[in-house]
Amino acid sequence: MRWRARGLSGRGGLRRAVALAFAAVLLAACATVERIPYTQQEQELAVIPGIPEARIWADDPSLARRNPLLDLRARENPAILALSGGGADGAFGAGLLNGWTQRGDRPKFTVVTGASAGALIAPFAFLGPQYDSVLADVFSSGAFEGFLKFQGVRGLFGTGLFEAAPLKQLIARYVTPEVIAAVAREYRAGRRLYVVSTQLDAQRTAIWDMGAIASSVDPRAPELFRQVIEASASIPGIFAPVLIDVEAQGKRFAEMHVDGGITANVMVVPEAMLIANRPAVTTGVRPRIYVILNSKLAPYFDVVPATTVRIAVRSFETSVRANTRNTLLASYEFIRRRNWTLTLAAIDDNFPSQASPGFDTAYMKGLFEFGLEQGRTGAAWRRGPGSDAPPPIRAPRTSQSVVTQ
Repeated sequence: MRWRARGLSGRGGLRRAVALAFAAVLLAACATVERIPYTQQEQELAVIPGIPEARIWADDPSLARRNPLLDLRARENPAILALSGGGADGAFGAGLLNGWTQRGDRPKFTVVTGASAGALIAPFAFLGPQYDSVLADVFSSGAFEGFLKFQGVRGLFGTGLFEAAPLKQLIARYVTPEVIAAVAREYRAGRRLYVVSTQLDAQRTAIWDMGAIASSVDPRAPELFRQVIEASASIPGIFAPVLIDVEAQGKRFAEMHVDGGITANVMVVPEAMLIANRPAVTTGVRPRIYVILNSKLAPYFDVVPATTVRIAVRSFETSVRANTRNTLLASYEFIRRRNWTLTLAAIDDNFPSQASPGFDTAYMKGLFEFGLEQGRTGAAWRRGPGSDAPPPIRAPRTSQSVVTQ
């Protein structure tokens, strides 16, 4: 059987095919990022030059003993907030926090964690209601307009289909020196902010101590602070991975970090603590744990268009959703056995999903307004991932002041 394709048959078509193949090879070679090879042993010893306390690993067995995330002995009434990933659905969490402030019973969180879109929200949720307007601006005013800029053939043979510049610019615009300085002040006051990313070389979850980074005197600290947020929000294949410089035994190399949602879409209790299943705080301390899930918790039905991109996106969403639910169930069991409290908010199953992948301004604004109302009324909160029962929430204050105990 003779195979013919339009434009590729005959001698001229063969020349064009060879030329295209040659160009593709050249583009692939040009797009390749040269990396310094390193061993698994070096990876385990690697630290951030000048800021060795910048991160810990979610699977580090020592977490079960020293518990830096939940070491709340100095706090009488600790409150923990965990923010999940969700892309454009981060508008829900941003709106919910704004509405929660208006309700009047939003705590001053002792610990805040964020992954992916949650990493973009986390610094401002950590710093408090004075930054609610920033969250509204980022997630409801069209800041993501034109965010996805396809790189064409270069993207196909590079490290990401879309340009990373818009994400970098968004972070630089809002994560200002003043924001970083404010995080440093709260860190010195004993509060903690963590962002998670996925170290792709090692397939491990990195937990970044953003307060330690912010308060470092190392001149590279502000850049690292923004790099970590970028890495946590960089969906692999969509945006290029973030290479973060590290050092081990005098050797410098770069680790590859991507979206925190790949391994930990929401960080409530680190993996090592779940496995060890040991007490995490002093007896008598009962932290209140709040989880804002920037997605729907339950699976939802949708007939998937038979295209490569939509199939890939739907598969990715399905994997992350299943992992998130399993993580929440394990974390909830950990918390329940200690007689702590966990309340969860997620996007209502009946809220219309975005018509197509991306960052549609109208969709994000509508979801922000939905989250705002849910936060204002308290209707979003549930007792846990398997419950429809609302938790006992205090009546809102008559004033717009915020609970800070």
